[in-house]
Amino acid sequence: MCGIIGIVGNRPVAGRLIEGLKRLEYRGYDSAGIAVIQEIDGQSTLVRRRAKGKIVKLEERVKLEPVDGFLGIAHTRWATHGAVTKTNAHPHFAGQVGVVHNGIIENFTELRGALKDKRSFHTQTDTEVVAHMIDEAMRTGLSGQDAFAQTLKQLRGAFALGVVIDGVAGQIFAARKGPPLAIGIGDGENYIGSDAIALSSLSKQIIYLEEGDWAVLTDDNIQIYDAKDTEVKRDITHITGSMAAAEKGNYRHFMRKEIYEQPETTAHTLTHYIDAFNHKVKTEDALKLKGLDFKTVERVSFIACGTAAYAAMVAKYWFEQLAHLPTDMDVASEFRYRRPALTDNTLAMAVSQSGETADTLAALRYCKDHGLQTGVLVNVLSSTMAREADYVLPINAGPEIGVASTKAFTAQLTALLSLAITAGVQRGHIDTQAEKRLVDSLTHIPRHINETLKLDGQIENLAHMLSKAKSVFYLGRGVHYPLALEGALKLKEISYIHAEGYAAGELKHGPIALIEEGTPVIVIAPSDELFEKTISNLQEVATRGAKVVLITDNKGAKHAHNMVPHIIVCPDVSPVTAPIIYAITIQLLSYHTAVHLGTDVDQPRNLAKSVTVE
Repeated sequence: MCGIIGIVGNRPVAGRLIEGLKRLEYRGYDSAGIAVIQEIDGQSTLVRRRAKGKIVKLEERVKLEPVDGFLGIAHTRWATHGAVTKTNAHPHFAGQVGVVHNGIIENFTELRGALKDKRSFHTQTDTEVVAHMIDEAMRTGLSGQDAFAQTLKQLRGAFALGVVIDGVAGQIFAARKGPPLAIGIGDGENYIGSDAIALSSLSKQIIYLEEGDWAVLTDDNIQIYDAKDTEVKRDITHITGSMAAAEKGNYRHFMRKEIYEQPETTAHTLTHYIDAFNHKVKTEDALKLKGLDFKTVERVSFIACGTAAYAAMVAKYWFEQLAHLPTDMDVASEFRYRRPALTDNTLAMAVSQSGETADTLAALRYCKDHGLQTGVLVNVLSSTMAREADYVLPINAGPEIGVASTKAFTAQLTALLSLAITAGVQRGHIDTQAEKRLVDSLTHIPRHINETLKLDGQIENLAHMLSKAKSVFYLGRGVHYPLALEGALKLKEISYIHAEGYAAGELKHGPIALIEEGTPVIVIAPSDELFEKTISNLQEVATRGAKVVLITDNKGAKHAHNMVPHIIVCPDVSPVTAPIIYAITIQLLSYHTAVHLGTDVDQPRNLAKSVTVE
């Protein structure tokens, strides 16, 4: 959510700030702006340009009214406090001070009230109060650095801040409490950014600020202080590899590119977790999970949000069936507030693509505070969760730019299935032959995904039907129930069509009342032990006029060919890996429906890639 970039150096920054913002578009935003300290007639002046809408609008504004300097900050805003307007767009100014901010200042009303007799406010945002507080503190005689440090101590909530002050030569101030913020090290200049992607074209040496840290940057110096204002040193991370994953290439959308990358990304995931040559899962030592022994784990508690929660929900079935290990799955935003009864020997496992999801991070910290072992399944190994958990499990999906998760979801499923098999082996519920059989089925995942992608044309044709619907329903049983929830979420996210996912057995307990002539119903039903029961539910909606799309395998298609008008036939796969393969079909169905409707597939309205506030 939101994006920050800042540069302090000795050459013009405006163009590079805008390019940095473009790299942050995947995070979701509704307005954008830049501020620079510019020399005008020999005097330094803090100036800004802002625009509602996409970054291209900001570019047009800067072309009409050029600004530039050697010091600047920029921001993409995802509205929380205040409407989506140019006035509410960042950066926000007060006197000498310019501020960009990710997060929420929870006590901004109280702080604003304390300044109302001294200050005039021009926006509805929580951020503006920060600029006023720093400027007011400087009017009492404090230096810019001391005013910034004093202000931080009065803020409650979650924030990443970038601040420039006219008259405080060549300095950017930065702070992090909650949302991530990174510092990039350059040659004769330094940078701040929301993540490494924002800084990728500027620096390969990154310092990640830790919780409570704040910093002062000049073109040749970086000073970092902890929450107690003690100067500290933080590790430098060297960013390697190509940023090609952050480019669309020949694809129309990032989402389509990322759907088609899944044979490769799941292969990368498998490389970490299995020994394909010996038909085994890797040991805890090979996985760098020293100290994690599933024989002593009595319960697994998954914590996640959105698509990651549905991946964890699938994993609940796998862990209980393959490892006989009691498993819970909690939506992270509810976890702490229900005051869960946590027990010893529970492994708390957070699942998050970014590793920065605010609710999931807070839940992870809650578990740590209560003495539980903690693990995280993440795509970003430099993330806050990865740094704070006891055990880190990577998914190796590479940068995912599309807001609606695709390749990260299948990589999460692949890693979780591998881990469930590992747990089953350690706990003695999977013998050598069963382990070989399961690992062999894992090795076929990339090939089966590749075969499923060949259904693209057929699925695109079906999307025309879905695009005319007011509501769409997804049904599944067992391990495919969470997949029905994910299918509905994908369609909602990018097409804006109302969609619901249900356990097929719950149909008669209410949802069937919503079925009417022409209602599309997507039924996910490979020919497993629950197939016949699911087909009975399919017939219940078909007789009420629903337009049924059955997603199944060859055996299922032969059984149902006279029952439904539309069948998507997936490759014949092991029942245990089927959710990973069937996920491709629901992704393509949502994608093509959204394209047909002309929505913004990669940056759907009101959504953000990384949700860094509660």
